[in-house]
Amino acid sequence: MKIADADILTIPGYTNSTPDHWLSRWERQFKTASRVEQADWHKPVLEDWTANVIAAVERAERPVIAIGHSLGVQTLVQAVSQMSEQQASRIKGAYLTAPPDVENAAIRPKHLMTFGPYPREPLPFPSVVVASQNDPWCAQPVAQDMAASWGSLFIDAGENGHLNTESGHGPWPEGLLVFAEFMKKLK
Repeated sequence: MKIADADILTIPGYTNSTPDHWLSRWERQFKTASRVEQADWHKPVLEDWTANVIAAVERAERPVIAIGHSLGVQTLVQAVSQMSEQQASRIKGAYLTAPPDVENAAIRPKHLMTFGPYPREPLPFPSVVVASQNDPWCAQPVAQDMAASWGSLFIDAGENGHLNTESGHGPWPEGLLVFAEFMKKLK
């Protein structure tokens, strides 16, 4: 599938993605990309965030490819668990990066735990989970468990933190290459 043939929905995590974050940069590169906006990026409410994802999928004019980062991953997975079969069928693939462990009692801020437990059913579309070995928000074995539960291809991102601007991932060309390969395999 070509990027131009899909509506690319970006789903940032807690506190949103800064303009220098790779997710924001990709949005500017992809003409069909749009961000799933949230009313309050600093106090995420599961029901509100998932409703916004579902509404964005319903508004899409082309097949949907979702790109989630951090809490955006958990938001998408929770939203899919609430979608009708018809709604979920509009999503043709998901690229999921740095999912946080929302079941870890040590996660801060604590209200991120309201996005857990994360669904463990396979996603009804192809997906990739990219996670680092030293992500402070999620131990890699937990991210691997998420990927296995969701039926996602797991990609080890090495020792690269949370795959965000703070960990040196502004442009993140390696992530873009993996995304391009993923897109080639979608129909």
